[in-house]
Amino acid sequence: MKTKKSALGRGLSAILESPETDITSKDISGNYVVGAIANLSLEKIEANPFQPRDRFEETSLRELAQSIKEQGIIQPVTVRKLGFDKYQLISGERRFKAARLTGLSEIPCYIRVANDQQMLELSLIENIHRKDLNSIEIAISYQRLLEECKITQEELSVRIGKDRTTITNYIRLLKLPPEIQIALQEEKLSMGHARAIINMDDEKAQIGLLHQIIAKGLSVRDVEKIVKSNLPKDKSGLNNKTDELSEKHEYAKEQLESFFESKVNIRRNNNGKGSIVISFKSEKEFDKIMSVLENEKH
Repeated sequence: MKTKKSALGRGLSAILESPETDITSKDISGNYVVGAIANLSLEKIEANPFQPRDRFEETSLRELAQSIKEQGIIQPVTVRKLGFDKYQLISGERRFKAARLTGLSEIPCYIRVANDQQMLELSLIENIHRKDLNSIEIAISYQRLLEECKITQEELSVRIGKDRTTITNYIRLLKLPPEIQIALQEEKLSMGHARAIINMDDEKAQIGLLHQIIAKGLSVRDVEKIVKSNLPKDKSGLNNKTDELSEKHEYAKEQLESFFESKVNIRRNNNGKGSIVISFKSEKEFDKIMSVLENEKH
């Protein structure tokens, strides 16, 4: 049991083990309340509105359903109590859906208390640790944790046990054109391919390279060479290949992009010389950047 808890991450374990979310008691009628483990009717459990996954592979679900028929549900799902005899799923949606496929009327549940933000955080962190997620699903979960749960990348890094650079690399994937994001979801290219493509500034060139990868079966190394050969260089030999940035410079880039709400490139050479370039696509975006700088003076 300890192994499973640690695998979920320190942030999730802390919430589940908190006195505020784990109260062992029963009401006067003997009904299960928070803190209990009980078999609950599937009809009494509503879906989780914060579930970050929108696709569940049908074959995998049916395989899980068959396993449940033969061995039962080994790991209970987690629900929160909404009111008298009414519950909402926090985590374990695959098990919940598979149980329905088998025709079961009840499912074992951990009963917890959680407010809406805790619900979202629990769902997202549990989701991140699944092995069958594609890189876009992981990226969306990271982004939602940062934006909707109001936590920093440093806090997220501690909670899920991943270094900050890994988190940044996933979130950067969401800047890719939709066509490339869909290709990632459908596993037509790898995250390594995508990380190379994202260093190209031109969207048409990015999509063109995607088509080459699919048609010719290009390796990640092939794509990196193509991208590097197309990166602009100035007379000092600086380039903007993000993969060559240190963690410090990668973090600075991310902070600047967040501050200006614009794309930022940090270019540097092996001698430590470099430049910071803030991009804008229109006069309006330029004025917005200047406004941010003016506000900082005051």
